[in-house]
Amino acid sequence: MWKRAVCTKDCPDTCGLLIKVEDGCITAVKGDPEHPYTNGFTCKKATFFPEHVHADTRITTPLKRTGPKGSGQFAPISWDDALDEVASQMRSVSEQHGPQSILPYSYAGHMGLIHRNIGQAFFNKLGASALDYTICGPAASAGFKASLGKGPSTEIQEAAKSDFVIIWGNNTLTTNIHAWPHIKQARKNGAPLVVIDPYRNRTAQTADTHLMLRPGTDAALALAMMHVLIKENMVDMAFIAEHTVGFEELRARVDEYPPSRAAEICGIDEAQIIALARGYGQAKAPYIRTGWGPARQLRGGMAMRTIALLPALVNAFAKPGGGITRSLGGGPSDITCLKRPDLRPAGTRVVNMVELGKALTQLDTPRVHMLYVYLSNPAVVAPQSKMVLEGLARDDLFTVVQEMYMTETARHADIILPGASFLEVADLYRAYGHNNIQFVQPVISPVGESRSTLAIFQALAARLGFDEPVFTSTEAELLDQILADNNTGYMEGIDTAALKSGRPVRLNIPANPFADGFNTPSGKAEFYSQAMADQGLPPLPDGEPWRDPDGGDRYPLEFITPPHHLLLNSAFNEVAAIREQIGDATVKIHPETATNRGIQDGFPVRIFNDRGECILQAEVTEDTRSDLLVAEGLHWPSLLPRGGANQLTSQRITDMGNTCAFHCNKVEIEPVA
Repeated sequence: MWKRAVCTKDCPDTCGLLIKVEDGCITAVKGDPEHPYTNGFTCKKATFFPEHVHADTRITTPLKRTGPKGSGQFAPISWDDALDEVASQMRSVSEQHGPQSILPYSYAGHMGLIHRNIGQAFFNKLGASALDYTICGPAASAGFKASLGKGPSTEIQEAAKSDFVIIWGNNTLTTNIHAWPHIKQARKNGAPLVVIDPYRNRTAQTADTHLMLRPGTDAALALAMMHVLIKENMVDMAFIAEHTVGFEELRARVDEYPPSRAAEICGIDEAQIIALARGYGQAKAPYIRTGWGPARQLRGGMAMRTIALLPALVNAFAKPGGGITRSLGGGPSDITCLKRPDLRPAGTRVVNMVELGKALTQLDTPRVHMLYVYLSNPAVVAPQSKMVLEGLARDDLFTVVQEMYMTETARHADIILPGASFLEVADLYRAYGHNNIQFVQPVISPVGESRSTLAIFQALAARLGFDEPVFTSTEAELLDQILADNNTGYMEGIDTAALKSGRPVRLNIPANPFADGFNTPSGKAEFYSQAMADQGLPPLPDGEPWRDPDGGDRYPLEFITPPHHLLLNSAFNEVAAIREQIGDATVKIHPETATNRGIQDGFPVRIFNDRGECILQAEVTEDTRSDLLVAEGLHWPSLLPRGGANQLTSQRITDMGNTCAFHCNKVEIEPVA
């Protein structure tokens, strides 16, 4: 029997799936041909979901630590004993140190609206410290919002009608594969494809032109493009006069960024910049697909803000096939019935999740004495992971981890609660790569004794005497509440009967959401942002590159960790067949850089800075710059000789959005004897 499901991984495609179930087990997975965006195919990772759900190594009973923290030594206990102990610890810690000494930590291990967000209501009622959910996209969102406003951007399907396509900081063939047919159609119609990325990834390898710019210099490149567009009169002055603000200020700013200067900043040829600008300016319907890479810099918000202004210069929005895509979807946007912010006591401390290492080792008044982790693996994904692990090793920290596998984080738990997979729960899914939502039922019962996030928090709420309806409602009842709270805007007029039946339903969002203006304070595209000025931020685009405030010139190489084709953040490391296909974790190093350091292809190398080190296998290749090392994917540290790549990443915050500057790392590399 084939049943409908939705892929819940942190991916813009949010695929509609068909799951084959035989004797209560998942035996096959394929794309839903009736889903308007999935169109019947999935990425390779999705085909491994049967092993992800049914692997022998899956945790299916509650566990209690019996050995030292990090040893992985646990013994099975009953659910009642596990929940009683967790609830008892919550009471004890709250009485001794105050409820704000309890810190929840979660993110996008499950993207369904109900199970992802329901924990917030619990911790708000508990009075625990609140988590600032900033680790991934807020810098990109803040930058884009400053220029074009909040809300969805150009629908990806529009790219098929474009005559000039730019993919900027997005490895589409790995992280957004369902956009590719539309880009492929544009190329079939004659549109050139330009990829802007610091290394030659899978997508860049297929491009007509690849600009291999230095990380963190995207804003300078965009300003130089603007310089050429304005100087050579390739802008739409009628649109600019009616629908933008600050053009004269922008004109003065771009004078500071001629292609010759940007070429030095970006480390690419001046001629490439001029050709890119002319191609974009002369196109009838130029289209840009932005990724999250440019925003993972200390000046990442400014990078996204600057890129987002390019379509406003040429009025790409109104032309079929033109525009810019950052994020899509948008409804339902009101999920306060799940989060219940009204239950949070006034003055509750907010902890930025980027700074988890500091929170566990340095934060006081009060000190964190209990950590509750669900839907995330912070020992791997959080920056400066060596400090995170130091915090997790504290004897006076009681850690609860809800997990399916013995991850690095779970190994440091006092209690492990076995979580249900996304195929074992009902939930409502919205996407950030297309404009559809979908509600699906579980395709199988929870494996072993595993339980859903909703069930776990409701069981804890009952033990603590929380009696608000959110702590007793079913998924179906919560769906009804969400629909009642979201019957306008993007959700207005949607087919709720179709939604409840499990079919994908399109939101009320046009392909060009900018047709009626921009959701900015002025209602126009803002070259000059008064809102940014009011926040003490630069009101105009600024192309100054980042400078390393920690390492200075002691570490000459930059280091980035973009996604691996077979991994998603730290997910899929648990699948043995995927690990076998990946083989050794590698780092891409330019031949010149390798020769200068005596590094040979295929041999182990040590990458290090003041924050930590990791050992990977050298992949000597011209697919990266001579000043850049590239390690694709987040491999579990337990699979590597000396830990993971995020030991090298700092907890520094971006200019906007309070996000982690994951791609701002200066390092050195040397051969391992």
